[in-house]
Amino acid sequence: MANLFSPITIKNIELKNRIVVSPMCEYSSVDGFANNWHLVHLGARAVGGAALLITEANAVSPEARITYADLGIWKDEHIEKLKEITDFVHEQGAYIGTQLAHAGRKASHEKPWLGGAQIASGHENGWVSVSASALPFTDGEEAPAALDKAGIEKVVADFKAAAIRADKAGFDLIELHGAHGYLINQFLSPLSNKRTDEYGGSFDNRIRLLLELVDAVHEVWPAEKLFFVRISATEWVDGGWTVDDSVALAKILKTKGVDLIDCSSGGNSPLQQIPLKLGYQVEFAEKVKREAEILTGAVGLIVESKQADEIISSGQADLVFLAREELRDPNFPLRAAFELEAEVKWPVQYERAKFHK
Repeated sequence: MANLFSPITIKNIELKNRIVVSPMCEYSSVDGFANNWHLVHLGARAVGGAALLITEANAVSPEARITYADLGIWKDEHIEKLKEITDFVHEQGAYIGTQLAHAGRKASHEKPWLGGAQIASGHENGWVSVSASALPFTDGEEAPAALDKAGIEKVVADFKAAAIRADKAGFDLIELHGAHGYLINQFLSPLSNKRTDEYGGSFDNRIRLLLELVDAVHEVWPAEKLFFVRISATEWVDGGWTVDDSVALAKILKTKGVDLIDCSSGGNSPLQQIPLKLGYQVEFAEKVKREAEILTGAVGLIVESKQADEIISSGQADLVFLAREELRDPNFPLRAAFELEAEVKWPVQYERAKFHK
């Protein structure tokens, strides 16, 4: 059997294969509410055979959103529709998680298909963003406000409250979004964190916020449920966060009860130089897995069934996270099983369309 379709047990959860639908922002919410778009988007990929799905970045507060159209989990009213989605995914034999997120200085933007530009505070659909330091992402953008201690405490409280709602909504997994230049990443990186207090300067200080968030979420998140952290394993910028930093962080997160490191990269600096190629980030998952001795997920231009299977078969990562390929083909797992000659269960409603040689 293809290793891509071998089950894996993490804690008491057995995933039927190694395919994860990666978080993908849909920018289709009003006031943070999930709706039928999210139900169909995620539901289709559960029907398509993925073992685990993770919602798009789920904002822990209104100011934590990338855009005014982001998914949110900052109030109890958001729970009902999210519960409808998790129930449907579970009915398809899949598990589902949510990615708790704060955009930091990359907040207050327009939807991508409307240009994606920053919306200045004081304008409609705009607000003051926050960060580790008062440094804008790019020249010409409005600078964020540097979080003071009270602001940091609010962020921690917001993540903790969001985790409680995630549990009530029926999610099996929380993933903290510490990648792609969003708030946690902004604290981790020496490029964006110029603080002189206990949250800046040294490696130990720059990881402090993430560790506080992990501890706060653990206080309310059921021990039997899964806990992942997504990181940008490297910034692709000289003087920035490195893969060796990621290994050091992963070792600490393992002691904190984190189950898996989701290894992405980049996103925190417009100066990044990324050598795009198929599987260009897989080496980071392999290094973190080997040196930190923790489960990892590989992401980044994983587009073919044999490529995905090789990542698992060679031990480079424990799970493969698919984003754009799942957008192109929600049934990728069913197609990959056919291509790899693995026998998998199809939804009974679709069995008459099952691939045959």
